[in-house]
Amino acid sequence: FNLKERFMKKVIYSLLLFCGLFGLWGCEKTTEGLTKVTHYVNFELNGDDPMLVPVGSTFSDPGVVAMEGEEDVTASVTVNSDVKADQIGLYSVSYSATNADGFSSSVKRTVVVYDPEVTTDASGDYTVDSSVSYRNMNGQQAPFKGDFSVSVTLVAPGIFAVSDFLGGWYDQGAAYGAAYAMKGYFKLNADNTIEPLSSLLAGWGDSMDSMKEGKYDPETGQISWYIDYAGTMTFYVIMNK
Repeated sequence: FNLKERFMKKVIYSLLLFCGLFGLWGCEKTTEGLTKVTHYVNFELNGDDPMLVPVGSTFSDPGVVAMEGEEDVTASVTVNSDVKADQIGLYSVSYSATNADGFSSSVKRTVVVYDPEVTTDASGDYTVDSSVSYRNMNGQQAPFKGDFSVSVTLVAPGIFAVSDFLGGWYDQGAAYGAAYAMKGYFKLNADNTIEPLSSLLAGWGDSMDSMKEGKYDPETGQISWYIDYAGTMTFYVIMNK
């Protein structure tokens, strides 16, 4: 028993010694060439986020303040912008910087270019009409399984956020959860037609293919559209306030 116990102790000691030496080697390799403490660049946005810009006006980026620890490194920030102030839509301005140890960080600002002449407010809580809404998949038509809830929120005149372009089909009907709602933004034109600006179904990391016949009826408070998705499906959604 004593011989066996001594043997096991030697094995354990050898393993501990190997792991300790390996750990020290790994630590030296991963910190080689780095300062003892590295500070990522932190950004503070000047102005609003999202920033609202009337279409046809001039966009002036308010910029950021960038700090690396206690040092102001704003002058080293790289700015990338896709803003087109003459076109209604959602845009972004990204700010990025690399610290002294070569690590990069970034932040984004959303810019909403809108038409101030569109005064119709389509925001509200909507209920999908399951008696007429459906999904067509490879020629097979299936009705919605319930009168699901969809919210529409005013972001700027004529610009709205929607909780689910698909009318709750996956989120509520299939009970997959909020990650499977196709969130996004749309614009309402002066003639009450609707056009998508962006969409994302986070659970699968994709978006709609297209929207057809999007419209809002201010008299009845009804929104309707056809959403083409995943190459094989079309969702016809009618919802009422």
